[in-house]
Amino acid sequence: MPNKDNNQQNKSSKTGNVKLKPLVAVQSLKASVGLNKGVKKTIPTNVPEPTKEHVQKMPTMEETEERSRELDRIAKMLIKRDLALSEMKEQREKELKELEKRTQELEGGRMALMNILEDVDEERKKAEMARDKTTAILRNFVDGLLLIEQGKVSFLNVKVREFFGLEDGEGIDKSITSLAHHPSLGRLVKVLEKENMSPKRAVLELSEDLVLNVSSVSVMNQDEEIGLMIILHDITRERMVERMKTEFVSIAAHQLRTPLSAVKWILRMILDGDLGKVPKSQAEFLEKTYQSNERMIKLVNDLLNITRIEEGRFLHSIKPEDIIQIIEKAIIPLREIAERKKLLFECKVPKEKVPEISVDAEKIGLAVQNLVDNAICYTKQGSIKVVVEFQKDKNSILFSVADTGIGVPKDQQKRLFNRFFRSSTAVKTETEGTGLGLFIAKNIVEAHGGKIWFETEEDKGSTFFFTLPISRRKEFTKFVETF
Repeated sequence: MPNKDNNQQNKSSKTGNVKLKPLVAVQSLKASVGLNKGVKKTIPTNVPEPTKEHVQKMPTMEETEERSRELDRIAKMLIKRDLALSEMKEQREKELKELEKRTQELEGGRMALMNILEDVDEERKKAEMARDKTTAILRNFVDGLLLIEQGKVSFLNVKVREFFGLEDGEGIDKSITSLAHHPSLGRLVKVLEKENMSPKRAVLELSEDLVLNVSSVSVMNQDEEIGLMIILHDITRERMVERMKTEFVSIAAHQLRTPLSAVKWILRMILDGDLGKVPKSQAEFLEKTYQSNERMIKLVNDLLNITRIEEGRFLHSIKPEDIIQIIEKAIIPLREIAERKKLLFECKVPKEKVPEISVDAEKIGLAVQNLVDNAICYTKQGSIKVVVEFQKDKNSILFSVADTGIGVPKDQQKRLFNRFFRSSTAVKTETEGTGLGLFIAKNIVEAHGGKIWFETEEDKGSTFFFTLPISRRKEFTKFVETF
């Protein structure tokens, strides 16, 4: 019997060690001690009667209830733990799903980033190829290219090296000021400094066989200037052709001048009756011939003047002159022409004394004649007004001639001072003309250090201006002090 009871107790102990779900474990425990209500416990009939020792070991009712409460408490704890574990499991599963989602997003982001990096790398390669291509074009460009950044030479191509005899790398990263003493680049630096680092059309003669046209263009990055590109164009051949053309025109003009002068004086003698009386009908034809010869002589003289301008030997005798006398002398014959056309001719000069100016009187008179003659030719009716002003504050003389003539179309005004150019309105009004008068006048004024410009409106008239500086500052100061 004791062995049997011990075996049952051992089985109960083993049963307690089995890992059961909380509710099942509680029911098992209650069943083992007979605490399930409503459950009739069947007692085997063949069970022997309990001994005294067994009776003493049986728990009391209070102990049984205490054990039951303890089991309930344990069961509740197990249920709470199971719920907590379930919630924790759900939370972990949720976190796992979130982690998987983020992993997928990161993977997608990684793939997108890899694609972007591949695109960037491809674009970088394209940019490098474009840069290398551009650099190759610039290096082998037919004109010389020199880039200045922050006052230093950062790039020069092969042509620049050929022009100035430079070695590879010579002149790079050198400041402009330091290159002023360079044996070959020094002459270019002087031209740039003279033109305030922005030459438009400066000419650099390195030798008789090499003449360069120097120009510049700003290198912009959006609205910011990051550098200055100097462009050197070889104009040696053009200069040679121009020189040959000038020499030809000069020779031709000189050869024409002598016979034309002879024709002029012979016609003049016939018209004046030095060779006998000329019938009126013949005199009219001779007068027309004489005027045509005069126009031919004027054209030859203009061509000679152009050759002298291009050769840089246009001004001959520069000395202090009375500018008022020069202007009045130049317009005397033109006043008569204006009166014959029934135009109102007015000349206004300063009443006060005007200082003398160092000029070539003949050439200044020619410039005045060209401007006033144009005003008369292209004015059918109205007036011609010549005004001379002494600008003390600007230390200069201002000349202007205004007319009420045809004016100049707006789209042709930029070409007005070009040689051989005549506006469409001028051609319609006056068929005869060379288009050289304004070109010569501009070069005369600029050769004296002056400026020339105009204001015009089509069908309403034009006003041409030019200024001449009083260059002798000491004499001007002395002159002003006499007032």
